[in-house]
Amino acid sequence: MNSILSVHTVRFIILILLQVLILNHINFLGYINPYIYILFIALYPIKNNRITIIFLSFLLGMIIDIFQDSGGIHAGASVFIAYARPVFLKFAFGTMFEHQILKFNTIEFSSKLTYFTLLTFTHHFVLFTLEIFSFSKIILILEKTLFSSIFTILLSIILTIIFSKKIK
Repeated sequence: MNSILSVHTVRFIILILLQVLILNHINFLGYINPYIYILFIALYPIKNNRITIIFLSFLLGMIIDIFQDSGGIHAGASVFIAYARPVFLKFAFGTMFEHQILKFNTIEFSSKLTYFTLLTFTHHFVLFTLEIFSFSKIILILEKTLFSSIFTILLSIILTIIFSKKIK
């Protein structure tokens, strides 16, 4: 139990540092930014308490908001995907999620990609909608969502492949 707690604590801290120190300074083509910190929410254990992941998502988003001076939009988007996460898990993994036998190291790549894609697009859409907050700018919201999501998904997949434990 302590090793699991320490793994998630280390992941929480590393993802915040990676986001704040490196990725927040990437502004490709003026509006493409990767938000890799959502990997913490995506990879958080399924069997744990749902209130805990929602609280940790709020804390994670607030820390990012403090460093970006963004007024709570990351916290709002993070809490939204943490709350909706069971829907994404059920859609991407089906009965494996329903029977609580889901392990991210043993699932097939297509299911993992579907899950990351749903989570990322939803997070980014909520984030950019809260940031821009204008229906007349819906095209800009969709552009930012699409391109930043693609960049974030690519980085997420690369990081999970590099740092995943190999199952023999």
